[in-house]
Amino acid sequence: MQVVQGHTPFKSLLRRYENELIIALGKGEPALVMSDYGFKKVLSLDEYASYFKNIDPVSQYKLWRTKQALDCSHPKESVPRCDFYSDRVSAAFVVSDPVDWGRDIQVLCDILRSGGLPGQENGHQPPLYFAADDLEYQAAFPSERLGMGAFRIALESIFNRIHHDALEYVSFGKPNPFVFKNTEAILTQLQPSHCHNDTTNTGNSQSHAFKTLYMIGDNPSVDVKGAQQAGHPWFSILTRTGVFKGEDNHAEFPADLVVDTVEEAVDYILMREGTS
Repeated sequence: MQVVQGHTPFKSLLRRYENELIIALGKGEPALVMSDYGFKKVLSLDEYASYFKNIDPVSQYKLWRTKQALDCSHPKESVPRCDFYSDRVSAAFVVSDPVDWGRDIQVLCDILRSGGLPGQENGHQPPLYFAADDLEYQAAFPSERLGMGAFRIALESIFNRIHHDALEYVSFGKPNPFVFKNTEAILTQLQPSHCHNDTTNTGNSQSHAFKTLYMIGDNPSVDVKGAQQAGHPWFSILTRTGVFKGEDNHAEFPADLVVDTVEEAVDYILMREGTS
């Protein structure tokens, strides 16, 4: 089984950053995710910040402690061998929703405006990558919660106020068409070899001629917009299971089909494809 996640496209950058010092941030184990992709010199922002005394001026007032201590979730032998006070960060990756926004924005600004070495003079901004760009998402709370896109807006607003150049970043998450094209490429690779005869020429490469690919989602500005931008062969199905709860189709980003549940969406697909 192949699972494509928001941060899956980060693997495409392995050749560029495999042996470079990079920072990963977000809830869970972001550094472990990047290590599993093959990056050899990756630290979580929690770990990286711990090497710089007073980088977070309000840390003593926080009532929580992270679980990513060096002697706990990341054994010392797995910590990249480098001098954190002289080796510059080559790139920063936002793998999942950050937990400590204030600290993370501060440290990212330190890294990005200094050319990769906090506390130094202004330098060329290292690349910054986001795995998603959802402004809001539906969780257990009745109303939507702020997502990674909201964090990006906060970071961008602050960075642009304190630095002479605007923040540069790449968001691989929906609605970026890259997500959909990358998914098509992965699905092509998963096709049985006898199916590869059904291909269409696209320049110097070939791509499988999918008749239809279905995008099921509950966020019009992310899921439906992304499918629309990607174009053929994507067919968008909007559900009322999360962000979208409207009676009619979404006005700005109307889907090809609107249903109440994911089950209804799957039933429609099976019926449409003649496999129900």
